[in-house]
Amino acid sequence: MGEQERIKTLPASYCSPVIGGWGGFYTHSKKEETPMTQDNAEQDNAEQNNTELVSPLTQAEVRSIRTLYRAFSQKNPDLISEAVVPDWQDIPLAPGQGPGPDGFKPLLQGFIAAFPDIHITIHEIVGTAGRAGVRAEITGTHTGEMFGIAPTGKPVSIALHEFHHLKDGLITHTWHLEDWFGMMNQVGAWPPAPQEKK
Repeated sequence: MGEQERIKTLPASYCSPVIGGWGGFYTHSKKEETPMTQDNAEQDNAEQNNTELVSPLTQAEVRSIRTLYRAFSQKNPDLISEAVVPDWQDIPLAPGQGPGPDGFKPLLQGFIAAFPDIHITIHEIVGTAGRAGVRAEITGTHTGEMFGIAPTGKPVSIALHEFHHLKDGLITHTWHLEDWFGMMNQVGAWPPAPQEKK
């Protein structure tokens, strides 16, 4: 796909203490150390047998995440519906954006009109089953109006950070944060030009 990204489960620091296990992390509650006897050794073994498995992202979940961003790079708003549930929540909504995937598609079309060569590069996907964080980058050339800013022909690079909730392999919620001030600075729209004194 041409996208270079890293996919990994949550680091060990999120699960304390950690008992090694392939494909995820086994965790249990931290407890005070006590002298080892036969009785508490049996109790410790029982607790380890009841540890909770923190599973990695599934292939279906990773595929949905990639598909969401491919909708931008391939200029295909219909791919959104393949990645998210019908009542997907995009948080926060942009001004005038409707709910769900159908409400997002016109917004995506606006991005494509403003940046015809728009591309999203995924740098990193971090998560466990049902939860994912994405560090990505939007690039493109500003050849159409965006946020009321006239086309400048300048290239832009916009940092993108998002958190997703997933169920049954599809995205149910997305919390997103983009560096729009950085974009406006790159096209010369920020800071605003000082007004002449009358």
